[in-house]
Parts: sequence; structure tokens; C-alpha cells
Amino acid sequence: MKESRVNKGYSQGNVADHLHISRQSISKWENGNSYPDLDNLVKLSTYYEVSIDELLKENQELKKKIEENKGKIEENVQKLAFIRGSSEKDEGLILLVLSFLGFLITPLGLITSPILIFRNKKTNTLHKFIYVACICCIAYNLFTGYGILSDIFSWGTTTVEYLG
Repeated sequence: MKESRVNKGYSQGNVADHLHISRQSISKWENGNSYPDLDNLVKLSTYYEVSIDELLKENQELKKKIEENKGKIEENVQKLAFIRGSSEKDEGLILLVLSFLGFLITPLGLITSPILIFRNKKTNTLHKFIYVACICCIAYNLFTGYGILSDIFSWGTTTVEYLG
């Protein structure tokens, strides 16, 4: 409709005055927010000196564009739903608890922490905290493991003989 109006050199106000309606109604029709009734469609056809088919054809092109946009929107909504769906399977809390369990059992932390780091994904809510906890767990397990092994094998112990 806008194309026909512009081709005739009319403003929205001119058309609205001719049809005895508001300029906002013309704007809504041209933007596809609403559509004219049959009487106004006939008056528009006469005023623009085009057939009703041509006016409707312009609306059909607009409808096609709207349908294409709906398809794109639907596709993006599905992608968003997939992302949200993967966050429903959030393993963040479970991985964090397992990394803290690795602190309690010294050799277990050295085994589980690399697995937890590999399993952690950016979609987990606590993914950065899990990385930090696993690295701290590995460091703690190495430190305590060295302490346990040094006690078992007497590494670094010195004996003092009493000479008296």
C-alpha cells in the first residue's frame, strides 16, 4: 500500500483525509499491523488508481516477509531452547561436590580432578569455580601425598645422635 501511495505522491495525511480516517490507521496498514476493511480497500483502489489485486499483492509480499521472519525467529527460539535445555542438565554443583571430595581422600583427588576438568562445560553455572577447585585439589593432593610418602620412606628426616 505504501508503494502505491508513494507512486501517486500522496502523504498519509492526504489519504486519511480522503478516507475520513486517522493517519495512524494508514500507517498501521502500511506497516502490516492491521488491514483495511473491504470498503476502505475499494476506496484506496480507486484513489490510488490501482486494482485491488495489486494492493493485496503488496500485502502478500509483506506477509511472505513476515513468514520468513517468523521462520528465522522460530529457528532462533529453538536454538535458545537448546541452550537453555543444556543448562537444565547443569552438572556444576555435582562436579563441585566431587572436587571437594577429592580434598578429603588424597589419591582420589589426583585421579578425579583431571576427569572433572575434562567433564566441565561452559554451560555449567559454576564452571570457573570448578576449574579453580580442581586445580586447588590437585595442588593440595600433591602436597599431602608428598607428606605421606615422605613419612613412609623417611625422606628428609634427620637423626641426631646423643653424644653424652
